Amino acid sequence: TDVSMLVGMTYVYLPFMVLPLYANLVKMDFSLLEAAYDLGASPFKAFWLVTVPLSRAGIIAGFMLVFIPCVGEFVIPSLLGGPENIMIGRVVWDEMFSSNNWPRATALAVVMIGLIVVPLAIYYHYNGEQE
Repeated sequence: TDVSMLVGMTYVYLPFMVLPLYANLVKMDFSLLEAAYDLGASPFKAFWLVTVPLSRAGIIAGFMLVFIPCVGEFVIPSLLGGPENIMIGRVVWDEMFSSNNWPRATALAVVMIGLIVVPLAIYYHYNGEQE
């Protein structure tokens, strides 16, 4: 089912999101949170206005580390999703090896590369403006 596929992909890719966040949050200065509390911020507001902006680099790195392999994933959808599940990696696999429709598989692979390159280009564009 779709739920089992979601659970399986979450189980596989959760460490790729947690590790960059952890590496970024370990370096955070907790005196900034104390200052936010001293100035009257609620715990949620302190988290949203202090912790999230300071961990933005870890959030973006984790997103990229999870998004790029998830676009081309075909093993987990094949095993857990069943034949009615349509993900682009599985469709490319089926077009290449089951249908022998190489032109369609090539076109889908180019679309997949575009799905990966566009977020990377946006990230590098904004990262270059900050430096």
